[in-house]
Amino acid sequence: MDTHTGSNEAGAKARQGGSREAIIEAAGRLFLDRGFGSVSMDDLAKASGVARRTLYNQFETKEEIFREMLLRVSGQLEDAFPSGIEPDGDVEDVLRVIARAILEFHKKPEYCGFLRMVVADSRQFPWIAEEFAAVMEPRTERLVHYLAHLTALEILDCRNPMLAAHQFMGMLNEISLWPWMIGREGLPLAADEVVDETIRMFLQRYRRPQSKEN
Repeated sequence: MDTHTGSNEAGAKARQGGSREAIIEAAGRLFLDRGFGSVSMDDLAKASGVARRTLYNQFETKEEIFREMLLRVSGQLEDAFPSGIEPDGDVEDVLRVIARAILEFHKKPEYCGFLRMVVADSRQFPWIAEEFAAVMEPRTERLVHYLAHLTALEILDCRNPMLAAHQFMGMLNEISLWPWMIGREGLPLAADEVVDETIRMFLQRYRRPQSKEN
């Protein structure tokens, strides 16, 4: 009897999990195709193939669904971006790790689709941009702190580490992210070439000249 009850509970949880995944997947499609404001909870129930009651058992509002999607993007960022930057490592090696992680993350269609939705809907719903920025900023801060640390060690000369961090990421975004955002193919460049030249340009501007010993 206990075994039968446990089996029923496990089955119910599996169905609930499947329904939740179906809702999130449908929300991603509809929010991107129509915009956040044009999608109703009824639309989401129909697109995900779940009953309206099931939908409301999982999520009370569209905003809650969006925040669940944002949490997932945040988790992907946490997995993709280095969790710690070794302050004593060679600067070129560290920047290469960061640049490659950024380019790899740009390949994730779910991230790019989510970003496109944020750009499209944030003017009408400012809270969307605010919550997205709150997820992105801690990752950017890692790079800011790293550049500030190397500036303090007089390895780099970043008078404004935050500006320098955004410049570094901006060079990568220009090549691999923004073309996709406007519906174009990325430039026909190898990832290694993009990374190497980005680092070369960045360090030509910010690396302190090394003193020559006699």
